[in-house]
Amino acid sequence: MKKNNIISILPLAEKIKQIEVFSPEIARKIQPGQFVIIRVHKNGERIPLTVAKKTPATGILTIVFQEVGVTTTLLGRLKPGDALHDIAGPLGKAAEIMYYGNVVVVAGGVGAAEVLPVCGALKSKGNTVDVIVGARSASMLILLDDFKKAGDRLFIATDDGTAGDKGFVTDVLKKLVTAPGSGGISLVYSAGPVLMMKRVCEIAKEAGIRTVVSLNPIMIDGTGMCGSCRVTVSGKMKFACVDGPEFDGDDINWDELENRVKLFSGQEREAIKKLNDKK
Repeated sequence: MKKNNIISILPLAEKIKQIEVFSPEIARKIQPGQFVIIRVHKNGERIPLTVAKKTPATGILTIVFQEVGVTTTLLGRLKPGDALHDIAGPLGKAAEIMYYGNVVVVAGGVGAAEVLPVCGALKSKGNTVDVIVGARSASMLILLDDFKKAGDRLFIATDDGTAGDKGFVTDVLKKLVTAPGSGGISLVYSAGPVLMMKRVCEIAKEAGIRTVVSLNPIMIDGTGMCGSCRVTVSGKMKFACVDGPEFDGDDINWDELENRVKLFSGQEREAIKKLNDKK
């Protein structure tokens, strides 16, 4: 089997897919919280992606992604037997896995793929792990069976109420942190859209609970050289690719981050339109 070959590709939800890639070196070394950067073809852009699962014995990485821009759309068009041009990793700092006590993990959309290995690792250290997963509708929920195994309790929220509670993951979090006996929650861990994570941090802070968030800003090289992934943390500039991707949520300048992730949205829409026009 050749390195970087795609073993399988599986649709999980609308425009969300899971691929298995043969990458034995990375599969042996990558830890929860870390990520990889891939290129689909020689002249393609480099994009960061989350490794949801790894199987060191077989050298397989399981990567979950959403088809949003040109590169993820091209990635979704590949078939088993095709190969990625390259894949670099592990990148970023590993999650701080230790015993905290009671932990609440909050994931929105494809953020579920990032928190899954962290959830399992926290559980392996003896923590009680409650998981909150949210999406627009039931058809967009992913990895639920995996979370049932990785955590203790699974809570679901959908915008339209087609599964779990109607509303947002932050609504469920609010209920958990204000419920009788909730004072035992030691940590909230979150990954997902910027506005969701910002609100998660606000709710946890009001309850006196620390929050750790995993950020996915604009990123190119993944080694701290380009500066694209910079984020202000406690008033100081940090690079999410080498200083993170995890940070204390209370220390992040969320408004600045929100503006930065939208920086090239116009160009991205134009590029995907051109790609689709070529069909």
